[in-house]
Amino acid sequence: MVTKTETTEIITEPRLQQASQPSFKRWIRHFCYLPASKRYFSKMDQNAIAEAVKQAEQGHVGEIQVVIEGYIPCALAYSMNTRQRAEQLFAELGVWDTEFNSGVLIYLNLCEQKVEIVIDRGIQKATTQQDWQAICDHMIRELKNKNYKQGVIVGVMEVVEILNRFYDDKVQDLENELSNQPIILN
Repeated sequence: MVTKTETTEIITEPRLQQASQPSFKRWIRHFCYLPASKRYFSKMDQNAIAEAVKQAEQGHVGEIQVVIEGYIPCALAYSMNTRQRAEQLFAELGVWDTEFNSGVLIYLNLCEQKVEIVIDRGIQKATTQQDWQAICDHMIRELKNKNYKQGVIVGVMEVVEILNRFYDDKVQDLENELSNQPIILN
């Protein structure tokens, strides 16, 4: 599904097409979820993901930020689904604030095993929802097979294929505007 906002396109799974309704069931699921982000992603895994992002950002102005969250904080889980959480983090982390509007947020929620990709307005015109959905689906398959690190790295590499097609050396690679380290939340 593609949802347009003023500055971004949000790419999500088709079943999230309906507007998010407050959900007590979602709140309970996130409240009872044991923090697992650091257990699933060791320091070595985080460094491998950071290196993949660093390599992926070479040769174009696209910027990739990976956020891995165990669960949505309880204060937000009742009224916010993973799509809305990804959009919130996209804004809060300043992924939208790159010089060429070339930010991509890959958001992974371990509690719900969902992947959301938020792209900035500079990329939206040259891509399709199917491209981004394929990446989400592939990452989710890897997660279900318990290949957490590999799933994220494969997702990053698939995102860079799209960025390479879009930018096609239009602009020289500039300094790194976003951290390559994945952001691990709870």
